[in-house]
Amino acid sequence: MGAYSEYLSMQLSFDDLCNERKKQLAKIAEIRKREIVVYASDISESNAPISIDYSDIVPFSDQLSMVKGNEIDIILETPGGIGEVVEDLVKIVRNKFEKVGIIIPGMAKSAGTIFTMAADEILMGELSALGPIDAQMFTNGKHYSADAFLEGLKKIKDESNINQRLDLAYIPMLQHISPGEIQHCENAQNFSKELVTTWLVDYKFKFWEKHKSTGKTVTLDEKKERASEIAKLLCNHSYWLTHSRSIRIPELQKMGLQIIDYSNQNDLNDAITRYYSLLRMSFETNIYKIYETPSSQIYRSTMPPMPFPQFPQIRGIPNPLIADFICEKCNNAMKLQINFETDMPLENGVVPFPKNNKLKCPICHSESDLLNLRQQLEGQFKKKIV
Repeated sequence: MGAYSEYLSMQLSFDDLCNERKKQLAKIAEIRKREIVVYASDISESNAPISIDYSDIVPFSDQLSMVKGNEIDIILETPGGIGEVVEDLVKIVRNKFEKVGIIIPGMAKSAGTIFTMAADEILMGELSALGPIDAQMFTNGKHYSADAFLEGLKKIKDESNINQRLDLAYIPMLQHISPGEIQHCENAQNFSKELVTTWLVDYKFKFWEKHKSTGKTVTLDEKKERASEIAKLLCNHSYWLTHSRSIRIPELQKMGLQIIDYSNQNDLNDAITRYYSLLRMSFETNIYKIYETPSSQIYRSTMPPMPFPQFPQIRGIPNPLIADFICEKCNNAMKLQINFETDMPLENGVVPFPKNNKLKCPICHSESDLLNLRQQLEGQFKKKIV
C-alpha cells in the first residue's frame, strides 16, 4: 500500500493529520541534518490566490525566523507567480543562510523554478518537476508568453525582409501592438534570465570546482557560460512549446544541472513521500497555502466549499455549531450538531456529528462521508471535533 492510500484508510482527523505531517517534516530535517521550512500552495486549486505574491513575504519570513543555524532546506510546491517577489524571498533566505537546499516533492513551476535556481542543492524524486520560465504577460485581456510574442514579431520581420514587403494580413494585428508592450516583454524575459544566470553562478555552481570529464579546474567564465545557456533554454518557449511543460530530472541533468535524486535514498525518500502525501491531504480541506517548520505553521484558507455548509466569520469557537445538511441522494434536510467540547447535550431535532464520519440519512438510508467537512472545520477553528 502506498503512503497516500495508507493515510486515507486511517481517516485522520485534522489534528492527527497535522501531527503526522510535522513528524515526517522533522524526520526529513533529522536525515538531512539541517533546519527545514515549507512554502507550499495547492496547485490544483483554481479559486484561491495560490501563486507567489507580495502577501507571502511576511508569513514566509516569519517561519524562517523560527529556525536557527546557517544551513536550511526549503520544501517548495508552487505553480509560480511574481518574479520580483521571488527575488525578495531569495534575498531573505540567502542573507540568513550559508547553504540552501530546495526539495521539490511535486512541482515548482515558472517563478518556482527561478526560486529553485538560487539553491546550492536541488533535490527531486520520481514525481518532481520544474517548468519553463518564459515570462507570462497579460495585456488587453490576452494572456501570452513574452518569448512567443517576441518570436512572432521576429518571424514577421524576417518574412518582410525576405519578401521586401509586409504581408497585409499582419497589419491589423500590428496596429494593436505598442512599442511599450514590446519593451515590456523584452524586459520581463531579460529579468528572468538575469536572475537565473546570476543565482546559478553565485550559488548552484559555487562548489563546482572540477570538470568531471577532464578533471580540469572550472573557471568563472565557464560557470557564467553554462548558467547563461541554462537560463536561455528555460526561457525558450519555442523549445518547450507550452508554459505548463514538466521538466524532470533527466532533462535538467542534460542541461548541465546537478540534481540530487532523493528516490535513491530510502529513508529520505520515504519521509518526503509521506510528508508530500499528508501535504496533499491537507489541501483537500479549505487550506490553500501552508508555510511551516516542524514546530510552527501559518495557514491560508477559504471558507468550506459547497455542498458542505457555509459558516460566517465567528469570534471564538461556536459550541455547539449547528449546521444545515442536505442528503445528496434524496434532498432530506437535517440539522447537524458539531461539538468542540465534551459533554455537550444534544439539542432537540438535530443529529450528532458521527464519530466515524459516516452520516446515515434516516429517509433513504444512504451514507454521506463527512471526513472532508471534519478536516475543514478543524482546520478553520483549530480545534478537534468531539
